[in-house]
Amino acid sequence: MKIYNYLCVLALIIVFTSCDLDNFSGPDGGVHGKFIDAHTGELVQQDIIRGTRIELTEHGYDPVAKQYLVVKNDGTYANTQLFQNTYTIEPVDGNFIPIEAEEVDIGANTEMNFEVIPYIRIKNATIKRDGNIVIASFKIEQNVISNVRKIGMYVFPEPIVGEPVHTLSHEVDLNRVVSDDETFTLELDIVSNGSLFNSPKNIEELYFRVGALIDIGNAKFNYAPTVTIPFSL
Repeated sequence: MKIYNYLCVLALIIVFTSCDLDNFSGPDGGVHGKFIDAHTGELVQQDIIRGTRIELTEHGYDPVAKQYLVVKNDGTYANTQLFQNTYTIEPVDGNFIPIEAEEVDIGANTEMNFEVIPYIRIKNATIKRDGNIVIASFKIEQNVISNVRKIGMYVFPEPIVGEPVHTLSHEVDLNRVVSDDETFTLELDIVSNGSLFNSPKNIEELYFRVGALIDIGNAKFNYAPTVTIPFSL
């Protein structure tokens, strides 16, 4: 009987303990925002893979585990799974001149925008189809004196196209400083490389981006906005 009573008490403890754990509130905070070119007001285009990250350190805990938010291709970000609290927020591994960390009180739906100066601006970019060929033309405006390591045009069947995510590319190693009046031209023969785009579904359009990489540490690619071009493959 004593063993039976012990097991009953143990079961009640487990039940009530489980109820207490279930009563903890879930994440009730969120933060969203944009990376904005401080000079032009345009969104600073990113890579969703191996691109800029946002490092968050929640106050009030020791030790603290850092959290990271991924920035979308268009330069926006959002996270609705945070707790309302004070955080230190710092963008890291970016494609812009580094900025200082900031302390931010994150509430239910806090907006936090970052005004930055990109290492490179892709200017006057055009991407057009001429038969089987896609031709990109653009200029580069440097905001630092380091060399431009390389330029490239990238294509992928989804909007996340970029240097880390592409089916086909045309890259050129520059390794030099460029002038504002230079025009760069890159071409891709899509149809001749159509077998690379094998997919369970028919492809009716492709996504293209041009970008350039500055030769600075962990800097990421700077891009012009994505262009969509119809292709039947």
